Amino acid sequence: MKAEVSTVTTKGQLVIPAKLRRKYAIRKGTQVAFLEEQNRLVLQPITPEFIRSLRGSVGKDSSALATLLADRKRERNL
Repeated sequence: MKAEVSTVTTKGQLVIPAKLRRKYAIRKGTQVAFLEEQNRLVLQPITPEFIRSLRGSVGKDSSALATLLADRKRERNL
């Protein structure tokens, strides 16, 4: 995997390289989630394709609301 590099502005803004914007369908108004994983910062575009990829990830035997509340509780304890 080749690294793409960008520089953060004085306002904390970051430009996502055009090649990656095209590849991941990031357009004006696309929301991006920032996730921390073991000393790394991961950007996850919240696109319709990403939302569709989550279908079925919770499973039939669990409650989506219970999972959400447990995740929020865990995040508050961090």
